[in-house]
Amino acid sequence: MANDVLVVGAVPAEVRNAVTGVVAALEKAFNTKDATALGEQFGEQASWTNARGLRLDGRTAIAEFSGPAMETFLRDSYARYDVVKILAIAEDVVAVNVAQTPTDAAGEPVEGAHGAALYVVARQADGWKIVAGQNNAVDAPSAG
Repeated sequence: MANDVLVVGAVPAEVRNAVTGVVAALEKAFNTKDATALGEQFGEQASWTNARGLRLDGRTAIAEFSGPAMETFLRDSYARYDVVKILAIAEDVVAVNVAQTPTDAAGEPVEGAHGAALYVVARQADGWKIVAGQNNAVDAPSAG
């Protein structure tokens, strides 16, 4: 996770820590191909649109899609997730911009599609969870 996070609005340190923890847990689940742990980062009624444009509604649907995806076309995909911005939306609700960098299994950057994700993270009965979000594949940033 990057240390240079732009924080906009009143976002207490404990909220920053909680939401960056959600992103770190999501990254770990993706890289270890653990669909259950990945699903646990989402709210029960979450709405998620993946990088292919498929909308998934609910924690269960997200986990059920992710398991087979991580066993097949995402099997050799790994990424680093860097929180770049946290925006206060309302009490106990923040928007989180995440830059995703493709890596190898050891975490070293590799060529490939990067990602730009937006997560709406809210305090739920079971902790801070992604309640809505979208992942977008983007070209790698230019070296210049």
